[in-house]
Amino acid sequence: MSPDERKLIAVIGATGQQGGAVVRALQASGQFKVRALSRNPGKHRQLAEEVVEADLDRPETLNAAFAGTDGVFLVTNFAEPGTDELKQATAAVRAAKQSGVKHFIWSTLPDVEAISGGKFEVPHFTGKAKIDRIVKEAGFPHHTFVIAPGYYQNFVGRLGPQKHADGSVGWALPINPDVRCLHMGDIRELGDIVAGAFAHPDEAGNGEYLPLVGDFLSFNEIVETLNRQGHHFSFKQVPKEAFASAFPGAAEIAEMFSYWEAHTYLGSDSSDRIALANKVAGRQPTNFSAWARVNFPVETH
Repeated sequence: MSPDERKLIAVIGATGQQGGAVVRALQASGQFKVRALSRNPGKHRQLAEEVVEADLDRPETLNAAFAGTDGVFLVTNFAEPGTDELKQATAAVRAAKQSGVKHFIWSTLPDVEAISGGKFEVPHFTGKAKIDRIVKEAGFPHHTFVIAPGYYQNFVGRLGPQKHADGSVGWALPINPDVRCLHMGDIRELGDIVAGAFAHPDEAGNGEYLPLVGDFLSFNEIVETLNRQGHHFSFKQVPKEAFASAFPGAAEIAEMFSYWEAHTYLGSDSSDRIALANKVAGRQPTNFSAWARVNFPVETH
């Protein structure tokens, strides 16, 4: 394929974990030219062949950013203070449609409200799911939904093991550790699914949902996996109420654990979707044990 025949893909959130993974996978495939969108393009000149200024909160920047692109990958950042994901995504979809984009890929999450019949409230999941309809109704020639799992990376980050009062190190969470409920993966591998979907729009561009799932485990299985590798971690189930008041944002995390326990992370049997995602990506995602061996070093004293 000559450089001029490659499709041009715009990647929103190119400096984040998901967007960065997408940029790398698109570049590695050799089939695409990448336009990385950033609020501070000057800081990130090396990111891709083109680095263009775009800000989801300033819709007037988006038309120029999408001009001439064949595809757009969109992820919004729930955790950024003041983010209105619905408003941002709506602006991006509108601008992409006006710019003649042929394939729109949106990084979504399960609709907890619908799956649980309103029993559980997990806004950072449901808020993304509510945007799916806007993408569907925009009428792009092709659109795809990708679903990020629980990041393995969180286990060495904000969901890392803690030291407890009794001297043990591990997790104290409001979830039954015997229930297999957590769909997980190495978020750097989401890019392979996105690049695969852009490369195979006929197979994966008709509103398919493609989750990245490297493993499906209970918390006891997570702890056992790590302890087999030489760690000495423990797990204690704690009451939801006690956990929910422990720190800002803890109540929603506790609610999310309750949802997982009742319905799993993805909310339903997703084996067909997972199989299609892996087929499109052209590879099996890394399982937790293999990831942990490299990324969860055993402390030697």
